[in-house]
Amino acid sequence: MTHPFENLDPAHPVQVLPRHLAGPGVVDPRTTWAFPYDEGWPFAQTEHGPAAAFSPCLRLQTTYDPQPDKPGKGTWMITAHRAPSLPSDWWITFDATIPAELVHDVHTELLDLYLEDRHSDQDRLFQDETALHEVYAPLLTRGWSHDVKTDGTQTFLTPEGLGGVRHRYDISGSNGPAWRAWGGHPSEPHWKADFSFRTPTTLVAAFTASLISTDPLHRTVQDVPVQTRRALYVATPTGKQPNGTTPVAPPLPAPVSGHTR
Repeated sequence: MTHPFENLDPAHPVQVLPRHLAGPGVVDPRTTWAFPYDEGWPFAQTEHGPAAAFSPCLRLQTTYDPQPDKPGKGTWMITAHRAPSLPSDWWITFDATIPAELVHDVHTELLDLYLEDRHSDQDRLFQDETALHEVYAPLLTRGWSHDVKTDGTQTFLTPEGLGGVRHRYDISGSNGPAWRAWGGHPSEPHWKADFSFRTPTTLVAAFTASLISTDPLHRTVQDVPVQTRRALYVATPTGKQPNGTTPVAPPLPAPVSGHTR
C-alpha cells in the first residue's frame, strides 16, 4: 500500500493533516512561546538548547529542555505559582516530539489569560470557570469516539485510532494528570501532553481546538513520522508532484476557534 509521500523527495515541503500525526516541525522556543519579550517578559536560552521565559510578575514560568537521546526528545513545561516563592499550583508538560504549533497555541491562550487577569479583577489563571465540555465537545463533533470507565476516566479517540485525549474526572486518590493527550499508537505514542489538576480548563480547550484544527501544518517529508504516514493527508501540495497528483485531504468541517471565550 502506497501513501502520499511515497515518491517525494525527503526535503519536499508539504502541508499535512491531521495535526496530531505531523511530527514536531521547527522547534524554536522564542517563537513558539511568542510572549511580548520587549514588555518585561525575560527570556534566556543556553547554547545547548534549554530555554526559559517568565511573566513580569514571575508567577508563570515556561521552559524547554531538549534531551535528544531520550524518549520524547525532551520536555516543554509550564508552571503557575500563586506567588513566586510558592510551589506550583498547576503545570502542563509536552514531549518535545509534539507538533510545536500545539504548544504555541496553548501559550497564546496562556498570554491572553494573563493579560485578562492583569487588566481586570479576575484571576482565571487560578480560578477558571470554563466548562469541561468546552474541551471535549469539539472532539465529538469531529467524529472522535467516547468511552467512559468505572475507574473515573473517560477517553476520546481519533477516528483512525492514532491519537487520543483521556480525562480523569474522579480526582480522589490520584496524583496523576487530569488530562492526557497523545499522538501515534497508544502503546508507543510519538508524543504525550499532560495537564495537572487545577490547570485552567480554558488552556486545555485551547489545546484540543488546536489539535483538531483543519489548518494544515507545514512540514518537509522527512519531518513526518514514518510509522503513521499512511494515516496522513497532504492538504495542499506545494511544488511539482512526480508520478501523478498527490491525494488531497477530503473536505472537513470548518476550523474550531482556538479561543473558548
